[in-house]
Amino acid sequence: MSRILFCELCPFAYRISSEKEILKRNIQDFIKGVKFARQQSPDSSPLPVLVYQNKSLIRRRLGNADMRLQENKAVNLSLAVPHIHGLVIHPGETFSLWKLVGRTTAKKGYKEGLILVKGVPSSGVGGGMCQLSNLIHWMVLHSGLTITEHHHHDGYDLFPDYGRQIPFGTGTSISYNYLDYRFKNETSFSYQLLLWVEDEYLCGELRAEQQQEHNFHIRVEDEHFSREQGVVYRNGLVYRDTIDRTTGQCIDSQLIRTNHARVMYDCPPSIKIVEK
Repeated sequence: MSRILFCELCPFAYRISSEKEILKRNIQDFIKGVKFARQQSPDSSPLPVLVYQNKSLIRRRLGNADMRLQENKAVNLSLAVPHIHGLVIHPGETFSLWKLVGRTTAKKGYKEGLILVKGVPSSGVGGGMCQLSNLIHWMVLHSGLTITEHHHHDGYDLFPDYGRQIPFGTGTSISYNYLDYRFKNETSFSYQLLLWVEDEYLCGELRAEQQQEHNFHIRVEDEHFSREQGVVYRNGLVYRDTIDRTTGQCIDSQLIRTNHARVMYDCPPSIKIVEK
């Protein structure tokens, strides 16, 4: 019989455990003296160099998930984005999503959105923030910025692909504030994040004071589905290639993610499954 954790005893115990982790994270940041990016310049001219831009569909049909949660996510994103839009990350500064957005509470206007609890879809106030961190992470992967904290939705492929544009396994998992998304500017020039919400899309640009020395490309290899002891898994290797701007040649290739995620939905007949 597996041991029951204190946080699993009841909702109140879970709340106590969460607050303990939040306090611990705040103490750790204070002791380490992390210099967080705080300067927002949304109304001034954007930095001159466009490093990368992307947009993601807000209302997506995710299996049998309640579309009401997708509508609420649109509201939540519109409340969170202004806390980051225009942020300038100077050399030596660290970006922290939760330091900027803060708690996503009903008092601030946040609504119930989709969240994941131990790999199972659920709902919670402020749900949907992962789409914001996903967008930022995807842009940062194409830059010279250094990712210092990144959590995955480990081990699960929860929904069938719906208009997927980026490789599986490049998403993020966040929870206030002890599961954060952070990166540090260890270059010699400043970067800037521009974010906004359109009717259908969450949009973003990552800009910089000057051209980066290299370009970056994210690709996936050996992506396939396998059945192992009756369980279907999604597999793949995600690489980040460093491209020389002058020659266009790949000068380095780094494996950034090995996917072996349990598929939590019924695979359509069009998906080929390798028996192992």
